[in-house]
Amino acid sequence: MPSKPDYSKKILKILAENKAISVPELEGKIGSEGSKLAPKERYALARSLRNLRESGLVESHFSGQNDYARLTTVGRRKAVSQKLEAADSLVPNWDGKWRIVMLDLPESRKNERESLRYLLKKAGFVMLKNSAWISPFPFEHMFMNIKKDLGLTTEMMVIVTDSIDEETEKSLVQMFDK
Repeated sequence: MPSKPDYSKKILKILAENKAISVPELEGKIGSEGSKLAPKERYALARSLRNLRESGLVESHFSGQNDYARLTTVGRRKAVSQKLEAADSLVPNWDGKWRIVMLDLPESRKNERESLRYLLKKAGFVMLKNSAWISPFPFEHMFMNIKKDLGLTTEMMVIVTDSIDEETEKSLVQMFDK
């Protein structure tokens, strides 16, 4: 017996790629090869969308003609986390560049700081110092988007470099086995 499709994950993935999307367009993207959804599938999709709204991951807007859905800030974090949990999320080929992410979030924003640390770990980053993380994996664009989405203009810095002192690079290469 085939497993049921996880519409919530599909919805989050589609919304992560769009600022907002109409519900009919969402149905078309979820339907196999653009085909229309069967009534049971439409019901399951509507129920999943409602659950995502109630969970605070998605918000809806009515334009007068269509309902539109978009991710909330919390929903965007969940979509990023979901992407990192995918089996194919880590890229094994190293391009010779190091990605360094530096965080400086105050104690009053501890939850955000812990969420960012979790994402960094899931993306294969290791902590160099308390607020500095490094990785050979090309996730700098994702963290630049997170920085922009969460408005972390001064609290987060993303650096990509191919130059690190020789001793440090040797130990990092061994650590990441590159």
